[in-house]
Amino acid sequence: MRSHNRREFIEASVGAATVFGAACMAPATAAGMAPATAAGMAPAASANEKIVVGVMGIGGRGTGLAAMFAARADVHVAWLCDPDSRRAAYATKVVEQAQGRPAQFHQDFRRMLDDRSVDAIVNATPDHWHALGTILACQAGKHVYVEKPMSYDIWEGRKMIEAARKYNRVVTVGMQSRSSPYAAAAREFVRSGKLGEIRLVRVYNLMKHSRQKLGSPQPPPEGFDYDLWCGPAAKLPYIPGRSWLNTAEFSCGPIPGDAVHQLDLARFVLGDPPAPKAVNHTGGIYVLQDGRDTPDTQYATYEYDNFTLLFQGALWMPYMKKIATKIREEDLFPDWQFCATKIELLGTEGFMYLGRHGGGWQAFDADGKLIEQCYGRPGDKLHIENFIQCIRSGQRPNADVEQGHQSVLLCHLANIAWRMGNVRLKFDPASETFPQSPDANRLLKRSQYRAPWIVPERV
Repeated sequence: MRSHNRREFIEASVGAATVFGAACMAPATAAGMAPATAAGMAPAASANEKIVVGVMGIGGRGTGLAAMFAARADVHVAWLCDPDSRRAAYATKVVEQAQGRPAQFHQDFRRMLDDRSVDAIVNATPDHWHALGTILACQAGKHVYVEKPMSYDIWEGRKMIEAARKYNRVVTVGMQSRSSPYAAAAREFVRSGKLGEIRLVRVYNLMKHSRQKLGSPQPPPEGFDYDLWCGPAAKLPYIPGRSWLNTAEFSCGPIPGDAVHQLDLARFVLGDPPAPKAVNHTGGIYVLQDGRDTPDTQYATYEYDNFTLLFQGALWMPYMKKIATKIREEDLFPDWQFCATKIELLGTEGFMYLGRHGGGWQAFDADGKLIEQCYGRPGDKLHIENFIQCIRSGQRPNADVEQGHQSVLLCHLANIAWRMGNVRLKFDPASETFPQSPDANRLLKRSQYRAPWIVPERV
């Protein structure tokens, strides 16, 4: 069907959206998602061999990923590791149900790194463990699926890239929309020029979080190795009710930790532009004054050579809703006006709404008429498929560590501009420094690591 005929059909019939949406559900390789070959990377296993996987961090997301990997016929989940042994019973049960045999559990993830049969690890730890866990895994010869946000700070992200390249490991980041066919279709639509020149991009992460309720400092619960959990970070007093997401020592913050999905998807559909040349930030802790030290409000402006990216994040808006599972899994679109996790692309000829995690997209012309649309589906299983295929082939994955770094870098820039007092900072993408702000450069890297959990200068 030629493009103008398809457009006429969409305008004439509500059912046309279903036709085009179905086309977006083609396999990832058919949607222009084939990754580039990683030079020097040898395939890890033949097509007939199972990929042996270990999981580092078995909270909600880690256990969910363990189950998805274990459900594959070509994967064996052999290890589950977490400093909190209270999580072991449930996670091991879930994995055994998925693959028909149990996995070993150990509090110390280094035990699984010593197992030469392990091909890859899933790093689903809090932010402060992403870099060192990934680097140690690469040094041990393991490929890595690391959850978003990829790094705790800009310097650690660059070290993760260096480790992946030095040890020729596949390192992919859990930004699964990159493996969704509807995202590839959006990228191709933007590339077609039907929106004209994109001059403004608006990215949203607006929702409501509950206040944390802090208890009094006390000893960690039995079975929880809190010293290991803190790892590279300072060993703060153990306080029940304190969320690591709300604690800057362990996290990029709850807004960046979620918004990186939309920021990455925006970068992807724009063709993965390099870092911006400046960032301006306003925000702070305005509403949820509950002992957190990460913002509940973040508005950032990123300046590029030929477009501007506006980001709005907040945690106190009950009327803004994340995209419901029903919408993600069926031929439906969000209520864009109240969509908490949307992207808007404004071109000289047209406009696009885009939703993460299967939210789909709709494009409109200069008169506000719908010209094209695509239903979405979540990309989790396709993202895991891409990771496994790249382990076997030696190709670079859809969410390669370099792109993971470039996307979370936007979050780090916003955080640094906030910590500097809500200022505008010029940024040099080549050196990944602030040429005019020595004080800001001190925030590129954690000021101190806690031995023995030190991210090395030379990986």
